[in-house]
Amino acid sequence: MDALLPLAGMRIVEISSFVAAPLGGMTLAQLGAEVIRVDPVGGGPDIDRWPLAPSGRSLYWAGLNKGKRSVTADLRSAEGRGIVARLAAECGTVLTNAPPRDGLGPDELAAPRPDLVHVQLLGRATGAPRSTTR
Repeated sequence: MDALLPLAGMRIVEISSFVAAPLGGMTLAQLGAEVIRVDPVGGGPDIDRWPLAPSGRSLYWAGLNKGKRSVTADLRSAEGRGIVARLAAECGTVLTNAPPRDGLGPDELAAPRPDLVHVQLLGRATGAPRSTTR
C-alpha cells in the first residue's frame, strides 16, 4: 500500500454486483483504500458476464475488481451475514448496491459501530436516475 495515496489506511467492505458499486470500490482501491469485496459462494451474478477471456473468466468482472481483496460468505445464512457484519464493524465503511438483507441493513450494521459509514448506490437497469422519497 502506498502511504502517499489519499485513502491509504481506509478499509471498506463492498457488497455489490454489476456496475455502480464495483466501479466505486475499484476507484476507492486505486486511491489507496483496502477494499474487501464480499462474494457469495460460487461467485457473484456478474462473475461470468461477457466478455470472457480465453480462460472462460469474465474480463468485465476482473476489470471492476482489480486491486480488491475478497472474502466468500453465504449471505443466505445467518452465519454468513454475521461474518460480514463483524467485518463491517471492524472496517467502519460499507459500500453496496445490494438490497438490505436481515442483519446487513444500515441500522443493524451501525448498532455495534455508531460511526459506521454506509453508502448504498441506487440505480435502475436502464440507467435512468432513481428518485426516492424520505
